[in-house]
Amino acid sequence: MSDLAGSGDAARRDDEPAPRRDAQAESPSPLTAADVVVIGGGVAGMVAALECAKIGLRVALLERRDALGGCVGRIELDGLTLDSGAESFATRGGTVAELVASLGLDDEVVDPNPAGAWLVWSGGANDALDAAPLPRTGVLGIPANPLGDDVRRIIGWNGAARAYGDRLMPILRIGRARSLGELVRSRMGSAVLDKLVTPISAGVYSADPDLLDLDVVAPGLNEAMTRMGSLSGGVGQLVEQRKAGGAVRGLRGGMHTLVDALVRELERFDVTVITGAEATSIERVGDAGWRVRATVSDADADADADADADAADEFDLVAPDVVLAAPAHTSLRLLDEAVEGWESTGDWPHAASVELVTLVLDAPALDASPRGTGVLVAADTSGVAAKALTHSTAKWSWLAERAGGRHVVRLSYGRAGQPNPLDGLADDAVAALALADASRLLGVPLDAGMLRASGRTEWRDAVSHAAIGQRDRVRALEDAVAAEPGVEVTGSWVAGTGLASVVPHAREAAARIRHRAVGRREQG
Repeated sequence: MSDLAGSGDAARRDDEPAPRRDAQAESPSPLTAADVVVIGGGVAGMVAALECAKIGLRVALLERRDALGGCVGRIELDGLTLDSGAESFATRGGTVAELVASLGLDDEVVDPNPAGAWLVWSGGANDALDAAPLPRTGVLGIPANPLGDDVRRIIGWNGAARAYGDRLMPILRIGRARSLGELVRSRMGSAVLDKLVTPISAGVYSADPDLLDLDVVAPGLNEAMTRMGSLSGGVGQLVEQRKAGGAVRGLRGGMHTLVDALVRELERFDVTVITGAEATSIERVGDAGWRVRATVSDADADADADADADAADEFDLVAPDVVLAAPAHTSLRLLDEAVEGWESTGDWPHAASVELVTLVLDAPALDASPRGTGVLVAADTSGVAAKALTHSTAKWSWLAERAGGRHVVRLSYGRAGQPNPLDGLADDAVAALALADASRLLGVPLDAGMLRASGRTEWRDAVSHAAIGQRDRVRALEDAVAAEPGVEVTGSWVAGTGLASVVPHAREAAARIRHRAVGRREQG
């Protein structure tokens, strides 16, 4: 990875080694210069860093954790390397596919099992759960055909008749629907909202549909329902306009292989990666640009009794451009003091508390994939704490081959506005709860003797870009940042959920830096 030329008091002789740092390297010099400093080593930060480095800019990438990738992570269980975060990517826009191809991974792109997921809800006798495949002709659970057999199976004749009333109700032609939940409730009733839309909103956005901005989560639906004269008609038009092929795809070996490929490219383009480094402040330093102050954890620092731990653990980087690609709470904290005229407010949505529990099982009863590729859970479903389950070995054939008869299931916990049910639980208790939930959701007996391994991954800092008012807050932030040359902000909390939103946003941020850098070179 690249050397960073010194500046000021930290200038070095030509025969001195340039400061560098990775998980095992020495701490950087107290003051070191770069062309670009990227704060945050998730996919957004990695893509932005790579795009800048491709034109020869000296890039330093700081990541608070000990590994890159952010929400695209990995977990090792029972000899299997599994995704601990995102396991697929949306195909819309084609930007993720372009990135995958540029990294030499296009031959590894795979499609999921088309069987699809199921929905589970309370309703059976003797506290049993009812289950059915999710309707396929819909958008975010909103059905295009409210009287279809697959819809009636879930919401019943009364719910379907109420939903069909949408076809008879005059559509609002002045103004725009804003809240997804309010629109569905008013047009189709509570059965569609509670049993079809809410489980998907919780699974995809970890948010109540009443709090989701319709234009963000279902672009074009406002216009389509106005044209067609009903919500279901608008949904039907959007379904017809969908491009052929699946909405999501994955990578053989897991989405974490994308991170591995990005790391290799960062190395090839000499990006300096500093892990275990937390940015504590950014400030303008005249014509030099921005000073980024960071602290770095060093497990070996205590081994040297003569070492000045305080001096070794803090360092500065100076660069004309800084990219904030860290989670919302970190980026907002840094911006509050650095950007003139900007001050974040308490109006920003609280971060979601989501935890994933992965189980590896010896359970032959799951060979038949009894609930397709997974399960979404309706709110207030009795006896189940999870909000969703993915039967990973049923969804991905490559994983089933590697698992060799074992089954991998992954459960998601944490609903918006509610305490996470796993808070305060030890790992053994979490595994037991997840096993019990999996048994109920998949409809097969599962016991502790079938459990080969379990692991848990916490995501506590995700802010939904789809919350009502968030687009306005982001626009205000972007306007304030645009007035401060040399600062870019990217990541899912400003770009939107998923790699299909994150990747192009990060590239656009990098493009602005590249443009400024070329201008400086021409002037110099």
